[in-house]
Amino acid sequence: MKYLSLAIIVFLYGCAPKQEQAGTPPPQALPVISINAASVTTSLDYPASIEGKVNVEIRPQVDGYLDKIFVDEGAFVTAGKPLFKINEQPYREQLNSANAALHSAEASVINAQLEIDKLTPLVQNKVVSDIQLKTAKAAYSVAAANVEQAKAQVAAARINLGYTLIKAPVSGYIGRLPKKQGSLVSRTDPQALTNLSDVHEVLAYFSFGENDFISFKQQYPGNTLEEKLKSLPDVLLVLADNTVYQEKGRIDIIDGQFDKNTGAITVRAKFPNTKGLLRSGNTGKIRLSLKHNNALLVPQSATVEMQDKVFVYAVGKDNKVSKQPVTVGGKNGTDYLVTGGVKPGDRIVFSGLDHLHEGEEIHPEKLSNDNLNK
Repeated sequence: MKYLSLAIIVFLYGCAPKQEQAGTPPPQALPVISINAASVTTSLDYPASIEGKVNVEIRPQVDGYLDKIFVDEGAFVTAGKPLFKINEQPYREQLNSANAALHSAEASVINAQLEIDKLTPLVQNKVVSDIQLKTAKAAYSVAAANVEQAKAQVAAARINLGYTLIKAPVSGYIGRLPKKQGSLVSRTDPQALTNLSDVHEVLAYFSFGENDFISFKQQYPGNTLEEKLKSLPDVLLVLADNTVYQEKGRIDIIDGQFDKNTGAITVRAKFPNTKGLLRSGNTGKIRLSLKHNNALLVPQSATVEMQDKVFVYAVGKDNKVSKQPVTVGGKNGTDYLVTGGVKPGDRIVFSGLDHLHEGEEIHPEKLSNDNLNK
């Protein structure tokens, strides 16, 4: 009887409904976005060095002691303003000596002409031989040549005297003044008296690599490089403190050849500088805008980087994810500009990528544009 009761209990337990065993957890719900094509404008920054439109080294053209300095460092001067005065006394004496030599030469011409005038009637009357008149005329030619030479020496002495006053060849800002009053200056000095920069307009020089140059030629319309330059949009200048210079510039020149050492080609952009905020020697970055038609934008938050490659998690029709490499062609704000690896209409996981695995099934949640833009 005892065994019969135990058998009944076992039978009833076997017939009773079994409790559900712990199964596979449900797919995790993750936000998913669709990739769409759009026209966007991206920007690329290139390191640049800034120079004034005209940068002039002011050097002495005669030797001597520096008598006066009329300007101070950093001052703005107009073209023709005196900058330096070299002791002129030796050069004034040279001019006086040259003038004296000219007067002597002119007197010799007069004497030679008098000799010709004296001999001419005598030769005509056959009182003296013709050879004496020819000799007198030759002496006159020599005296006349000496006058021309003396005039050239006077002009050279006057020029050298003028060089003792050094004037500004252009309007601009004065640089450092390494020489002080009383210093001996020379044409052979390795260091200039100062530098003068005309910065009412500045030139920013930067470089394109070969790939950038090829992309540049393909990006903008025009059959020639000159036509492409005319179609370029304005460029921005980002200063060293990352602020954007208030005036826009234009790219006007691209160098004729690549540098063999760097593999880059020099490009020049021109900026107005009416307020004089920029000076020669400033550095910054040229920001060049590029327009992309039918571009694919992928939020950077929807990507992962591994070994210098960028990946997204593509969502298939069965809601399973696969890690897909993409080609990044640039940035637009917080988005990557993707040129390969995905196509319009593809779905990718927007966030929560850290715990995803290849082939994992998810429960996609469509992300609204409002949440996407946050």
